[in-house]
Amino acid sequence: MSHTDGSHPLPDGFTYEAVGATREGRCPPGFHEMQVRTRLGEGTDLFERAAHAVLTWEMHRALGVGLHTDAPEAAPGVDVTVTLGGVIKAPCRVVWTVDEPRRKGLAYGTLPGHPESGEESFVVARTGDGTVWLTVTAYSRPAKWYAKAGGAATRGLQQAYARRCGVVLRRLAGDPKE
Repeated sequence: MSHTDGSHPLPDGFTYEAVGATREGRCPPGFHEMQVRTRLGEGTDLFERAAHAVLTWEMHRALGVGLHTDAPEAAPGVDVTVTLGGVIKAPCRVVWTVDEPRRKGLAYGTLPGHPESGEESFVVARTGDGTVWLTVTAYSRPAKWYAKAGGAATRGLQQAYARRCGVVLRRLAGDPKE
């Protein structure tokens, strides 16, 4: 257990207490909630390609951010560091993954050194009519001075990042014959 202020033990080195809350679809008090849903297309093949791109970090790499992990695929406990502009490092740990017939994805939570504190999930789902969606869900609050100073602009960047995930994943998972 680690402590940020000496009063609350935090699980497994995370910088927040409610580890796994994105799986339950809840936002802990004191955090900003975000959800961005993007239609990717239709069909089982597209669903499988999109899920593979999320779980193997292909989507993250295609976003143009730096990404370092020793694991070829997301799994609970895997550490990953996203680097923005070669300067801002955002260390995370995979909190949970889901691998169901119509729902696949992952969530990672922030570790010490991340500009934010919280959790973000990336879930690909196929509805009953065959439509495939990416849903990016997050809850966060600033952890570093520059994230605090950014205020609403920081949250806007997070929304833009989530929308870009959908655009990039739609391209990656699209019909390879097109």
